[in-house]
Amino acid sequence: MYVHTESARMHIDPGPGALMRLRSCGIDPTKTRVLAITHCHPDHYADAEILIEAMTHGCKRKRGLIAASSSVLRGYGDIGPAVSKYHSSLAADCVLLEPAVSLEIDHIRLSALKTFHSDPTGIGLRLESPDGVISITGDTSLKEELYEEHRGCDVLIMSVTRPLKARIPYHLCTEDAAMLASSIKPKMSILTHFGMRLIKKGPASQASWIEKQTGIRTVAAWDGMPLLMRNGAPSVQKSVSRQLQDAKSLSVDLEE
Repeated sequence: MYVHTESARMHIDPGPGALMRLRSCGIDPTKTRVLAITHCHPDHYADAEILIEAMTHGCKRKRGLIAASSSVLRGYGDIGPAVSKYHSSLAADCVLLEPAVSLEIDHIRLSALKTFHSDPTGIGLRLESPDGVISITGDTSLKEELYEEHRGCDVLIMSVTRPLKARIPYHLCTEDAAMLASSIKPKMSILTHFGMRLIKKGPASQASWIEKQTGIRTVAAWDGMPLLMRNGAPSVQKSVSRQLQDAKSLSVDLEE
C-alpha cells in the first residue's frame, strides 16, 4: 500500500515485487519518506531493504523513516529481523511500532493497533489526516479487542485470507470481516491479502456477500487500485485493466 498526499509519501508493507509494482504505477521510490512494516512475514517485507536503498538515494543520503514492528527491526524469538542493522542505519530515523504508539508525519497521524497473529509483535495501522481516517487490520484473527481498535474510521482495510466457511488460525475469513465491518460501520470496507482458496472462490463474490450482510460498500482490492480520500469521503478509481497491463486509468466512483 502506498500513501500519497501533498506532502507525505509512505510505503506500507512492501512485499515481493513491490519495487516493480511502483514502477508499473509510475511511482518514484526515491521520493518515499516513510517505510512502515507491520510484521515479519516475507509477503509484507520482502522488498523492504531495496526500497530503503531507494529511499536513501542509493545509500548516499541519510533520509526517511523506518517504522516497523519489533520482529522486523530486532527479531522476536525465531522470527526475524527482516531489516539488517546496515539498512536500518541508512535511514534518518527508525521507530519501533507497538500498540498505542503514534507518530505525526506530514499532517498524517500514524498509530499502531493490536493484532492477533503468529508474529506476536505484529500490528495494524490507523492513518488519520484532514481528509479522513483509514484503519488497516494487518494480519490477525478476530478478537473482541479489534472492534474498539478500529472504531471511528472512514475506510476499513481488512486482510481477509480465507473465504466463507474456511477459517484458519491467525487470519480473518469472510464471516469475520462481515462481523468486524458490521460493528465498526465504516463508509467503505476494502478486502485484501487473499489466499489461494479465496482467489479460487472469487474475491468479488466474497465482497458482495459482506456488502449484503452489512449494508456497507465493500470492495475486493486489486493490484494498483487507487483509493481517494476527500473530506472523509472515500472513492475508488477503476483501472481500465485491473492487471495494469497499461498505465491508463479511468476515474469511476464506485457509487456510480
